[in-house]
Amino acid sequence: MEKNKIPYKIYLPEEEIPKKWLNLKAFMKEQHDPFLNPATLKPCTKDDLRPVFCDKVIDQELNCTDKYIDIPEGIRDFYKMYRPAPLVRAYELEKALGTPAEIYYKFEGNNTSGSHKLNSAVAQAYYAKEQGITSLTTETGAGQWGTALSMACAFYGIDLKVYMVKVSSEQKPYRKEVMRTYGAEVIPSPSETTKVGRAILKEHPNTGGSLGCAISEAIEVATSTPDCRYVLGSVLDHVTLHQSVIGLEAKAALDKYGVQPDIVIGCAGGGSNLAGLIAPFMAEKLEGKNNIEFIAVEPASCPSLTRGVYAYDFCDTGKTTPLARMYTLGSGFLPSPNHAGGLRYHGMSPILSKLYHDGYMTARSVEQTKVFEVAEMFARCEGILPAPESSHAIRVAVDEALKCKETGEHKKILFGLTGTGYFDMSAYKAFNDKTMNDFIPTDADLKEGFKSLPDIPQNAGVRG
Repeated sequence: MEKNKIPYKIYLPEEEIPKKWLNLKAFMKEQHDPFLNPATLKPCTKDDLRPVFCDKVIDQELNCTDKYIDIPEGIRDFYKMYRPAPLVRAYELEKALGTPAEIYYKFEGNNTSGSHKLNSAVAQAYYAKEQGITSLTTETGAGQWGTALSMACAFYGIDLKVYMVKVSSEQKPYRKEVMRTYGAEVIPSPSETTKVGRAILKEHPNTGGSLGCAISEAIEVATSTPDCRYVLGSVLDHVTLHQSVIGLEAKAALDKYGVQPDIVIGCAGGGSNLAGLIAPFMAEKLEGKNNIEFIAVEPASCPSLTRGVYAYDFCDTGKTTPLARMYTLGSGFLPSPNHAGGLRYHGMSPILSKLYHDGYMTARSVEQTKVFEVAEMFARCEGILPAPESSHAIRVAVDEALKCKETGEHKKILFGLTGTGYFDMSAYKAFNDKTMNDFIPTDADLKEGFKSLPDIPQNAGVRG
């Protein structure tokens, strides 16, 4: 197709907002291993999960058969406030790189929360309201999930308590203020407000925290408070289900212009945005309809896919959650506080872990200074200041486009621009001041994390 026939921005009409989510695991030839009750080591039932999660999301979490699940009209009405999100052809970036590649990105930062996280936040808040839940708890790393859930809870009149990773709350005070503006209570984690928080602080008094720590605190409060539930912004199957609107819209927009990507790239912390972006493309690959290359990009400081082990692990540092089989660094792994962006979770989505383990996708880790190099290039070319998380995907998209420059290949590259970086200026300042450091854990560091893996028969041979 001629270059000038593809617009810079492709907007779907409002009526083409997806009416159904795509349940990627229903397309998988082999399911990921079930969540286990840590007390019995048997697969979790709905009753096991009911004290923690809302009933409707438990149904979605355990649904392995329905390929498509209806999006309630109430959720679609909320989506209409900011969706469909644009698919953008990065002409100026292509020009700056001098590449024959076509580069596209799906931009999810065009809402007040500034990221894709709102797609699942509104769904989980909607189901909580429908069930009569009066308050929710959650964790947040860089603050995007907490901001999104604060917006959704304010809309539905639900109280919210957010445990924010301590180092992020210090780096991003204004993100915290947005949450408070929407009515949320924000507590730096680990904190003195919970038993598990106090225990973590006693063992690691100077820790900057982690998502695993924050999850433990949020779950403790949820399970000890009447009419309260915990909601998670990534990793779990129902979250990746909600995020499939990203990929469904991206594919519909590309289809209008006859574009089939050769490579699809997303940043990966817990995996929600990546799973959402690749969902319809991966579903077709699993059906033998394409041969797209899928690349997960993670920080070198928290390399769960590229240097982790495939094992059953707790989803939180306090070891209170069900066990999930995933690529993990161990729930006891505490990532370096030097890392300026998010993507600080010790494990990866079980769906993505299984797809990676079975060879349907690859993964790369990148250092943060290299990430910020392309973040600034992108901002100058495309006019959007990207979130540090998103910039991991930009880094590899640029690398792939430069390979095309060397080989002359005309590949079509799609990546996810998950959000904006306007609350991340302390990170950009550190990069511009040349005070930003790259931290890569040693094998000895990782071995300490692996020691925290549960000593169960299913993990024979993988513990450090």
